[in-house]
Amino acid sequence: MKISAAKENILKRIRQALSHSTPLPFPQSEGNNSVFHRAHQEPEIEFAERFTQLQGKFIFCINHKELIPQLNSLVNTMGWENIYCREKKLQDVLKENLFTKFSEERLAQCDAAITSCELLIARTGSIVMSAAQQSGRTVSVYAPVHICIAYTKQLVYDIRDGLQVLKEKYSDRLPSLITFATGPSRTADIEKTLVVGVHGPKEVYVFLIDEEP
Repeated sequence: MKISAAKENILKRIRQALSHSTPLPFPQSEGNNSVFHRAHQEPEIEFAERFTQLQGKFIFCINHKELIPQLNSLVNTMGWENIYCREKKLQDVLKENLFTKFSEERLAQCDAAITSCELLIARTGSIVMSAAQQSGRTVSVYAPVHICIAYTKQLVYDIRDGLQVLKEKYSDRLPSLITFATGPSRTADIEKTLVVGVHGPKEVYVFLIDEEP
């Protein structure tokens, strides 16, 4: 097949270019360093500020004994009767501290669901959950209200830090689903009007405990 002179000229220029590598014009832009500045305040404060800005409800507890009155007060104030919790370990912790308002109703009939989490991302105010948790894939999404019980040891600053922690925790057995939930479910797809609680919970609460899990 005969190649035209014009095409041969183009190919010659390509070969010449490939034989002489060109240095990157902006070597610092290759993702070696985070584009975000490190936090200038405690991660608990950073998370609380970001989370509440996203319409999340944040409650700080010194220990489990302080958690239960706060949790009972919320349930009583809101008039919730059907509290769903699938995680046996979390149920045991709450029952040991005299919270027993769990319902036998199915997830579809619950007023609120309680779960744990993998991590909290301070910079974005996000809750990290995975399919490895006993709550599975559905609890935090289907319940109208999601209550997350977390600990200060689970706080990391950025998503990159969180992914590194998960990689170290699970090694080559990463969960099949890792979710970053950032505030209540919301969309503005319909006539650019913000609607909350469309594809997930309408309200999200985080009880952050400053005690060992």
